Amino acid sequence: MKDRYTPISLEFSERCSAFSPIQPIGIVNYLPHSNVSFKISSSVRYSLHSGQCKPSEYLKGLTHGCNTENDSSCCKAGEEYPQYYCSPPITAETHATMTINSFAKGGDGGGPSECDGRYHSDDEMVVALSTGWYNHGSRCLKKIRIHANGKTVLAKVVDECDSVYGCDADHDYQPPCANDIVDASPAVWSALGMDGDDIGDYHITWSEA
Repeated sequence: MKDRYTPISLEFSERCSAFSPIQPIGIVNYLPHSNVSFKISSSVRYSLHSGQCKPSEYLKGLTHGCNTENDSSCCKAGEEYPQYYCSPPITAETHATMTINSFAKGGDGGGPSECDGRYHSDDEMVVALSTGWYNHGSRCLKKIRIHANGKTVLAKVVDECDSVYGCDADHDYQPPCANDIVDASPAVWSALGMDGDDIGDYHITWSEA
């Protein structure tokens, strides 16, 4: 995803909990850490008190066919899909939803992986992260630990699961990802001992390796 810089307005309130979100746009990087909360109204909304991030806007879908491998969903006309620049804060045990994706050529992942411009076979231990966690590629080609089904595996970040844009050719006419997705290759699912009915939306925790 290309960086987009837009004007923002900030609303401050006092005495909120500590905050360490993934920063979606450059100007936020210059804000000092402080014991305040703020809301960025035009691109992303943070609630520091609740520790949540909320959709910035909603993308209206258009009907178009897409690759439905791995039960991928296609955009629907008139459907509104939330767009997130942010993801939940990363901790030692970050809660996430793991989905399955083929990063191979012709797979439901669409084009080559953003981090290295390559396709990856279904036998490789690779993942894509939601936009906030992907953080403009700062985690590209780094490994994360995924904990699920009583097992722990390492997987390499090779792509962004775009939480902002979708429903176009670049995204194989699929909706934007949710903001808490670890989109994993079939090899990751297999290494975690899951197949068949286990595959779908699966609650996991992950951490940086």
